[in-house]
Amino acid sequence: MSSVRIRRIGLPGRIAAITLCVTATGLVHVNSSSAHASPKITEEAWGSTAEGQVDRYTLTNGKGMRVRILTYGGILQTIEVPDRRGRLANVTLGFDNLTDYVERSPYFGCITGRYANRIANGQFTLNGDPYTLPINNPPNSLHGGTIGFDKHIWTAAPFTRGSEVGLVMTFTSPDGDQGYPGTLNTQVTYTLTRDNGIRMDYKATTDKPTVVNLTNHAYFNLAGEGTGTIDDHLLTLNASRYTPVDPTLIPTGAIDPVAGTPMDFTKPTAIGARNRVNFEQLVIGRGYDHNWVLDRRDNTFRKLEFAARVLEKGSGRVLSIYTTEPGIQFYAGNFLDGTLIGTSGRMYRQGDGFALETQHYPDSPNQPQFPSTVLNPGQTYQTTTIYQFSTGR
Repeated sequence: MSSVRIRRIGLPGRIAAITLCVTATGLVHVNSSSAHASPKITEEAWGSTAEGQVDRYTLTNGKGMRVRILTYGGILQTIEVPDRRGRLANVTLGFDNLTDYVERSPYFGCITGRYANRIANGQFTLNGDPYTLPINNPPNSLHGGTIGFDKHIWTAAPFTRGSEVGLVMTFTSPDGDQGYPGTLNTQVTYTLTRDNGIRMDYKATTDKPTVVNLTNHAYFNLAGEGTGTIDDHLLTLNASRYTPVDPTLIPTGAIDPVAGTPMDFTKPTAIGARNRVNFEQLVIGRGYDHNWVLDRRDNTFRKLEFAARVLEKGSGRVLSIYTTEPGIQFYAGNFLDGTLIGTSGRMYRQGDGFALETQHYPDSPNQPQFPSTVLNPGQTYQTTTIYQFSTGR
């Protein structure tokens, strides 16, 4: 193990001496002479697309947690958090170059919209008017179409607020973009909190009736990106029901209990314990790729409530998710196939990462019994999700 001592100046009048110990596995141990080092945010150019320059922002809080965010797609490129011994590791899947994000990414870490998840046959009707969307997940439209919010450059404004740092990211989707009605002005605020949380506040307004469903599509491996399968991660979902799907992964319209099925994560359960059992829903999705209906007390969807918790015993890292949303899509990386090389230089294979996407339910514009995703002029779409990192046993 080698180490390097760095003297870094934070806020005026405060100096923190930090020792970084790099191990053979790439983990970084952080020893700080200041228990309350200054948070900071830096910016660098990170390539370009046809839309212009892509920037990468690095956010660091007072505890040493570090998050890198791209203006392309609002992507969470890396999330470095400590284990129970204080060793940092990147726990989100992604690439070390822009080209792979543009050409090959299965939505790693991005803002997905205008409508996250699937819309059946790429069609819906709103106020009697039919709308047709691109079919990019045959026979359905997925995550906003062929050029969704994940494939655009967002405008970013960094901020520091006390012990927190963040980015206010904005993007305007014009009327008719990917077939959706209305000009949608969208704002997503990422905040790295003092207690190792990533808070995501979403807002949007429109000039015509439209449908909106925004989320973040980070893939996680709490043992560290590129370390292998997430089968032994213990998952808890605050959900006693889920929405079963048809063979094209569109909800059937039913809302079924999870009790007595492999969909029951109301108690901590290893992700791989039942992922490949002969259960029709798991056969359809090649594993878990479903929406769970959260057991919320507040059905106005305005209050943050607990949604999910994941524990990786080896590192002790814990991810807890809180949201104002009514649902959460749990995806166990079923379609990772070894063709993608991640930031660690290692390939991603089936089950090497999981996603927990807070959301309204898939295909809600065609399912009137589901919570509405309609946004009208004069209204503000507003939702919040927090990825909270900690350590446990």
